[in-house]
This record gives sequence, structure tokens and C-alpha cells, in this order.
Amino acid sequence: MNEPEHDETRAIAERYARRDVGDRYHPLRPEIWQARHDRERALISLLRRHVRGPLAELDVLEVGCGHGNNLLELLRLGFDPARLVGNELLPERAAAARQRLPAATRLLEGDATQLALPDAGFDIVYASTVFSSILDDAFQLRLAAAMWRWVRPGGAVLWYDFTLDNPRNTDVRAVPLRRLRALFPAGRIDARRVTLAPPIGRHIVRLHPAAWRLFNALPLLRTHVLAWVGKSG
Repeated sequence: MNEPEHDETRAIAERYARRDVGDRYHPLRPEIWQARHDRERALISLLRRHVRGPLAELDVLEVGCGHGNNLLELLRLGFDPARLVGNELLPERAAAARQRLPAATRLLEGDATQLALPDAGFDIVYASTVFSSILDDAFQLRLAAAMWRWVRPGGAVLWYDFTLDNPRNTDVRAVPLRRLRALFPAGRIDARRVTLAPPIGRHIVRLHPAAWRLFNALPLLRTHVLAWVGKSG
């Protein structure tokens, strides 16, 4: 690993270590479970639109898999655990994912740009709120290039990230749709705007949990994009 890459991976780890989110993302919070259901509906829509064969026959890599939540979601949708691979930079998160995921699911710890994976080895390469935690533009480009190499012709990068900056959190940076296009210039992007702005969601569910759905019905209040970035077959 060269020095700039080492510096950015160390900086990412340090930024995560500074975060103290408490129970902000607890799955029983009404704004969290409703946001997850909203994103899952959008994911199902993308899969139905772009995947022709059985989900269990797809090879999937998730970059930055965290505690394994997204891989568990894919398992519930019918993906084969033996054809799922998770990568995670932070050792404590990788250990948590290992405890939660089936033994058949392979987990690779470390910097994704350094993984020795075969070109065109996966039907889907998934990145969920990964690039917003990378503040170095060159590192973003290196990771995107690696992800694109790993996608088979006819496959896709599956993408979820936020598009508007949070001025209260300088440890992350929004990834607008124009940046997504720059990262994957050869990709065919099918994007859905999802997820009510989290600060709004946290406040309005205090009135009533159903208020989340009402506000989420307004596209301008959704801050994230779920996208299928297709690679020509």
C-alpha cells in the first residue's frame, strides 16, 4: 500500500472512532425501521427490473459491509450465503459481521483497494454509505475503478449513499449524482431517491411514527440515492 492510500484508510478509521451515535441507528427506532423498509422496497424494484435469473445464482461482493446488515437483507431476499462476500476495513466491525452471518459467507478484512479479487468476478458489487466516508477524491476514484473491474459484463455496482452535506458532521461528505456518474462513467445508472432526511425523521416521529411516511412522500425531503450502475454485457 502506498502512503496516500495508507493515510486515507487510517483517516477513515479515525473518523469512525470519533463517532458516538449511541442508539441513533437502533433498528427499533421508528425512523430507522421505516427507512429500512423504504430502501428495501426500492431495492426489490431495482432487482426485479434488472435481474433476469434467480437471485441465488448471483455472486455478490459488498465493500464496507460493516456489521453485516445489508448482507443479511440480501439473504432474506433469497441470495445464496455461499455466493456472498463481505469486505470491511475496521476489525471490530468485521468481527461483528462474522458473528452474525452464516459461516458460508466469506469475509475479507482490510482496505478494499488492496483486495486480490478476480476481474469480472461478481454480478453485483455493493457499496452502502461507503464513499461519503472517503474524503480523498483520488482514493474514491481508485476504489471505484477496482469495483468496476470486479463487476462482470451484464452486472452492476449497487449503490446507496446520501447526496446532501450535513454541516454538523465534517467527517463525511455527500456524494451527489453527478459524482456517482464521474466515478462510474461507463455505467448505465438507474437511480431512486430514497430515505427521508434523518434529522427530519428523528424529529417528526416524536409526533407520531406514521408522520414519517407522510414526510417521506415528498421527494425533495429524501436525501439518499439507491442506484443500479449497470455494466454493458
